Amino acid sequence: MPNILTDLIERQTLRYGEKTVLSYPAGGEWLPISWQDFNNDVNTAAKALAVLDINVQENIATFSGNRPQMLVVDFAAFSNRAVPISIYSTSTAEQVKYIVEDASISLIFVGDAKQYATARKVMTLTPVLKRIVVFGDVEKDKDDTTTISYPEFLEIGKKADEKYGEIVGERRSAAAEEDIAAIIYTSGTTGEPKGAVLPHSCFNAALRIHKERLNTLSDSDSSMSFLPLSHIFERAWTYFCLYMGIQVYVNYDPHDIQAAVRQTKPTCMCSVPRFWEKVYAVVEDKLGKMNPLRRAFITAALKVGKKRNLNYKRLGKRPPFMLELAYKFFDRIGFTPLKRVIGIERGRFFPTAGAPLSPKIVEFLHSCGINIIIGYGLSETTATVTCYPNIGWELGTVGTVLPRIQIKIGEDNEILVKGPSVMRGYYNKPEATAEAFTEDGYFRTGDAGYINKSGALVLTERIKDLFKTSNGKYIAPQALESRLGEDLFIEQAVLIGDGKKFVSALIVPSFDALREYASEHNISYDSIAELVSKPEIIDMMMARIDKLQSDLAGFERIKKITLLPKPFSMENGELTNTLKVKRPVVTSNYAGEIERMYS
Repeated sequence: MPNILTDLIERQTLRYGEKTVLSYPAGGEWLPISWQDFNNDVNTAAKALAVLDINVQENIATFSGNRPQMLVVDFAAFSNRAVPISIYSTSTAEQVKYIVEDASISLIFVGDAKQYATARKVMTLTPVLKRIVVFGDVEKDKDDTTTISYPEFLEIGKKADEKYGEIVGERRSAAAEEDIAAIIYTSGTTGEPKGAVLPHSCFNAALRIHKERLNTLSDSDSSMSFLPLSHIFERAWTYFCLYMGIQVYVNYDPHDIQAAVRQTKPTCMCSVPRFWEKVYAVVEDKLGKMNPLRRAFITAALKVGKKRNLNYKRLGKRPPFMLELAYKFFDRIGFTPLKRVIGIERGRFFPTAGAPLSPKIVEFLHSCGINIIIGYGLSETTATVTCYPNIGWELGTVGTVLPRIQIKIGEDNEILVKGPSVMRGYYNKPEATAEAFTEDGYFRTGDAGYINKSGALVLTERIKDLFKTSNGKYIAPQALESRLGEDLFIEQAVLIGDGKKFVSALIVPSFDALREYASEHNISYDSIAELVSKPEIIDMMMARIDKLQSDLAGFERIKKITLLPKPFSMENGELTNTLKVKRPVVTSNYAGEIERMYS
C-alpha cells in the first residue's frame, strides 16, 4: 500500500482541481491557492530538490514561521523520499546548529530576515550547512553567494531537464512505509533536544486512525493554522486536513490570531489551552462588571447550556423540548454573539492539547456550545494518543484511546503507549531510544496518570515536574498552574516548593490588567517593577489565588507569591520553543526571589 503523504497532493488535485486548499494573508485579505496550483508548485519544487542533488532519505530543513511554502517543501521532499525537518522560527543559532549537525542538513529554507541572519551565522559555525533558500523578501548579505530566493528555487525546477522529472517519478514509485517521513525535535525542557524518528508508517496509521475517530469532519470544513508547523500537533493536524480535503488558512503572525479568526471564521482549529484560558478570563472579567440583571441573564444561559450540552448532548441523548427551546433562545441572544466576537460562530470542532486545561473552563466552553476536544499526545506518538470521543466524553479526562493504539499504566503510574503511530526511536541516540521503551515495546511517555472506570485517561502530572516539600508531601505543579490560568490577572505561573516548607509561586501578571486595576484604584507608580512590588497589588493577587485554590488541601496551597516585572522568555532560556517552562532555568534565574519567599 503506497504512503499517504507521498502522492497525497496529486491524488487530491485529481479530485478537487481548482478548489481552494490553502489561503494566506496579504494586504488585509486572504488570498487563495488552488489544489492545482499547490500541486504544480510541489512538482516543481520536487524537481528543484533533485537538481540540487538532494538524495533519498537525505534530511533538509525549514526554519520559518508558518507559510504555505513550508507545506510545498514538505511534500516536494516526500516526492523525493527526502526528510523535511521543521525548526522552530524562534530558535537561536546554537539550537539551529545543533539540529543541522545532528541531522547533517546541507539545505535549509528560511522565512524572513531574522531567520536568514540566524542561518547565515550557523554557516560560520559549521561546514555542514551549504545552501539557504529564502521564502520572504530579504536583502542578502553582500558576501553571500550561496543563498537563493524561493522564486529562484522554483525556477530551477521549471528549467530542469526531463530526466529530473523521471528521477522524482522513480523515487515516488519506490517509496516505502519504512522510509523516514519526518524527524521531530523535542523542545527539551531538560537536556538537549532529541529527534523523534517518524517513518511514513506512523503517518499512514495516524491519518487513517484520525479519519476513523474524527468522523464528523468533511471537506466542507475549514481550519485555521496558527500553532507552529514545526510542532507535531499543528503539523499532523494540517496533514490530516489536507488528507480530508479541508481548506486551511495559514496564519503568519500568531499575535494576529484573534483578527485572523474573525476574518476567516474557520469551522475547526487546533490550539493550546492558553488561547481558551484568555477567552474565559475575559468573559469572567466582563461578567463581574455587569449589572445584576445582565449577570443573572448570563448565569441562567450558562445553566441551560450546561444542562443541554453536558447532561444530554454529551451523552447522545435528545434534550427535552422545553430545554431545547430555552437553549435556542439563549444561543441566539448570548452564545452566538460571544462566538461571533471570537470569530468562531461557524465553529464545530476545536482540538486542544499541549498542556492541562482546567475542567472548569472546558465545562464553560461546552455550556456555550463551543466544542472543545481535549486530547493527549506527543511528538514520539505522531500526536494524538487519546481524545474526547463524540459521545460520552468526561470532564477532567483527556479522552479515550484511539483505535489500534494501546496504553497501560507502568511504574510510578507512568503512561505507556504502543501502536503503529509510535516513533521508531531517537535520531542518532541509541541509548536514549533504549531507555524510552519497555522490554515489551511500550513507549515511556514520562507522564503519570490512570485509566478511569469508563476507560478514559486521566493525566495527573509530568513525572519529572513532580516535587516533594520538606514535609514529605508530593505536589503536582501543572494542575494548579493550569487553574491559575483561569484568572485574567495571571499570564504565567511557576510553582516552587521542592524541599521547601510550603508551596510558593513566581507569577507573571497580565500587565494590562494590572495597569487598569491601578488606574481604577488610584494606585500611582513609575514603572512596572514598582507596581508589582506594591503591597496592595500583592494582596489583591494573593486574594485571587486563594479563591482559585480554596478547595485544595492545605499542603497543596500557594502560601507566598512573587510578582515578576517581566515575562519568562526564550531569550533568557526560560521557555522552550513551544513555550513550555524550563523549571530548572527559572529557579536558577530567580534564585534570589525564591530565597526571599522562604527567608
